Amino acid sequence: MSKGSRNPRREMSRALSRVANATVAETLETQAELPEQVLYRIGVTGAPGAGKSTLISRLAARRVERGAKVAVVAIDPTSPVSQGSILGDRIRMDAVSDDPNIFIRSIPSRRAHDGLADNTADLLWAMEGHGFDEVIVETVGVGQAEYSVRAIVDTVVLVLLPESGDAVQAMKAGLLEMADIYVVNKADLPGAELMAGDIAATAARQAAPEINGGDGWVPPVLQTSSRDAASFAALDAAIEAHRAWRQNRIDHDAVRRARSRYQVQGLIGRRAEELLETMPDADLDRSPKEIYEALLQQLATAPGEGET
Repeated sequence: MSKGSRNPRREMSRALSRVANATVAETLETQAELPEQVLYRIGVTGAPGAGKSTLISRLAARRVERGAKVAVVAIDPTSPVSQGSILGDRIRMDAVSDDPNIFIRSIPSRRAHDGLADNTADLLWAMEGHGFDEVIVETVGVGQAEYSVRAIVDTVVLVLLPESGDAVQAMKAGLLEMADIYVVNKADLPGAELMAGDIAATAARQAAPEINGGDGWVPPVLQTSSRDAASFAALDAAIEAHRAWRQNRIDHDAVRRARSRYQVQGLIGRRAEELLETMPDADLDRSPKEIYEALLQQLATAPGEGET
């Protein structure tokens, strides 16, 4: 669908529904060529309860005011028991859901355990070419495991709450270091200044010249509050600053390859799940080595071949 579509939201909704319910074979049929348009991707991550959905709602509205058309993909956790998902992020963004320049879609995480969904990369692929300028990806909110968002977005915003010092310590080995922008949300609560200072010190160490050669991005530490509209304007400006900084300082080919690697890994994982789900019980009674070798043989066959 071109940018001239009369209803890009409806067309993109249909495209995402097709991908969300597609088999790997059906998904691959839509990915024969690289997309012409590449949306700018903003990842918003952080622990549950940090206020990510409300923050995204305010941020999306701010960016629309600047003339952008914004899509939002909010990933909700899937129950390992019922396989259901509440998909409540769409409800929490209700204030902007009727804006024709904002598209919001909640998706279940399904089998993924990295804060994303097992088909997030495929869904982002399907969003290209529908008249939007950028997409905001909200992760599940499970903590340190959410480093995978780094592989598929351009700017990572990490949202934290005041007085969550223990959570920060737990994240320092992974998630905290890969953020491009830090946000202490609900900054009207006690402890916001202390939290921001602690994060700023960590960010400064990560941006030291001996680590990044002196030309690295120094992640800003912002404080946002629903009572302070200017705080979201500052977040919007920080995202634009990071976007401008990275334009001439990153290897765009390397970024594209990293995304392709992540997407193909996801497709292989999903295909392996499809094959294991249909494998006869007798085959599963064999040793893990034999099951693995049989699975490899089936993976070597193109999806759809020999299937009824």
